[in-house]
Amino acid sequence: MLLQRRRARAGARARHAAESTVTWADGRLPVSEGGGLLRKSFPEHWSFLLGEIALYSFVVLLLTGVWLTLFFKPSMTQVVYDGSYEPLLGVSMSEAYRSTVDISFDVRGGLLIRQLHHWAALVFLSAVGVHLLRVFFTGAFRRPREVNWLIGVTLFVLALAEGFAGYSLPDDLLSGTGLRIAQGIMLSIPVVGTYISMFVFGGEYPGHDMVPRLYSLHILLVPGLLLALVTLHLILVFHLKHTQWAGPGRTHRNAVGKPMFPQFVTNSTGLFFMVFGVLAVLAAVAQINPIWAYGPYRPDVVSSGSQPDWYVGFLEGSLRLMPPFETAVAGHTVMWNVLVPAVLLPGALFAVLYAYPFFERWVTGDHQEHHLCDRPRDRPVRTGLGVAAICFYGVLLLAGGNDILAHTFDLSLNLLTWVFRISLVLLPPLSFMAAKRVCLALQERERERLAEGEETGEVRQTLAGGYVEEHAPLDAAERYVLRSRNVPEPLAPVPAPDGDGFGDRDAGADAGDAPRVGRLRATLSEWYYGDRVDVVEAEPESSPGARSGTGASER
Repeated sequence: MLLQRRRARAGARARHAAESTVTWADGRLPVSEGGGLLRKSFPEHWSFLLGEIALYSFVVLLLTGVWLTLFFKPSMTQVVYDGSYEPLLGVSMSEAYRSTVDISFDVRGGLLIRQLHHWAALVFLSAVGVHLLRVFFTGAFRRPREVNWLIGVTLFVLALAEGFAGYSLPDDLLSGTGLRIAQGIMLSIPVVGTYISMFVFGGEYPGHDMVPRLYSLHILLVPGLLLALVTLHLILVFHLKHTQWAGPGRTHRNAVGKPMFPQFVTNSTGLFFMVFGVLAVLAAVAQINPIWAYGPYRPDVVSSGSQPDWYVGFLEGSLRLMPPFETAVAGHTVMWNVLVPAVLLPGALFAVLYAYPFFERWVTGDHQEHHLCDRPRDRPVRTGLGVAAICFYGVLLLAGGNDILAHTFDLSLNLLTWVFRISLVLLPPLSFMAAKRVCLALQERERERLAEGEETGEVRQTLAGGYVEEHAPLDAAERYVLRSRNVPEPLAPVPAPDGDGFGDRDAGADAGDAPRVGRLRATLSEWYYGDRVDVVEAEPESSPGARSGTGASER
């Protein structure tokens, strides 16, 4: 009895202390408002984990990067090596290279942390790239998430710059070769190229300022921008709700999934430790960037078979595939064989990525909010464009290692280069057409399944002596998903008042379009949505806990 009273008094004191603490904090911090945030729902699907993998690999990058700054010396002052790695004894090198070798061989755990940092960088860039692809193929960039798409593309650009800066810091022969290529790209810019190169390198290449400048960018400026944009990206994800796949009970007005606390936090914490564990295993067993095998950088030496990290491999490939072509204009030589593949092509690529959400909205005339993900098969043209872009990138990436491929498979380097040049022109449109036809075929198959049911594999004989296959009706959840497909109608060309142009359908169209612009818009809209397989049953069936429909009925 006495023990129970003591427990009751201790519980009362604990409750009083907790209430006092919450009251004190609520007067100074938004504690009460945060309660609803902790119950925020996060939909469940494996594709939504790609962004989390990018976030957690970025955390590993920050932690290992802070540790490496304690031992790295960002100086290009020449010293003579006298450390524990005997093959380099007596070799003249920069302090940056010397400190990196010391981290690898003389600092306890240094090589593990170095390789963990490098693997985390590769996984971070890969996860960001695949996450962008997921957002693109599912249409998650549409209103109201256009700003988040722009932030994501900017994050990818900054991650490329951050990776290249970190890759160049050791001042080894491989990274020095990459810097030399970067300087050649700067020089290819007409008129101002020389000034840009002198400004970046602090004088004639290679100069003595490049590593210290890259170091400042790598540990301060670019990480600060990345951290700020990641924070802004997460704030917008919380504010705008998470996208979700169509299904019973899921609409544009809700989010069905696990609450943030404790279920989502628990799962997400487990994913963090899984990402960290995989990266640690890679760092321990998979050697990467062995700078001691390359040696210190010398401007008069190039390592054989040098290959950059994968994220800049497409630039290497574009440089190798561009035929030698230059023009002299007013005493200035324009090197098209460097300017086009290394400056204009990447600029056009990222310009398209930035502009695509607004371009698609203009083509469709759709200004509604979208919180349900598109299935890639339901947008054949968008899916085809994405597949074509992946093939284009893949050809450039393979072309960046054409010398390695030719040596490994005993092929002619010139023949392989021409194969890649032809593939770069033919493969993207062919893959676009193939992906589009596959999407339409999958839509046709789903229409048949809705009309006839699922094949059971059982065959019975009819009274007339023929044979028919038995079909079972689809389950309610699958029928709901298949029937909720909502593909916009093409913009209908309408004669303008003067009879010379075309207008748009009234759903979101801009009445101020010029005649030629209206015709172009209608043509593009017909190209986007003209080939379609409409579902016979247009309205999704009701289901327990669902509203009268999903995005298809609400629009």
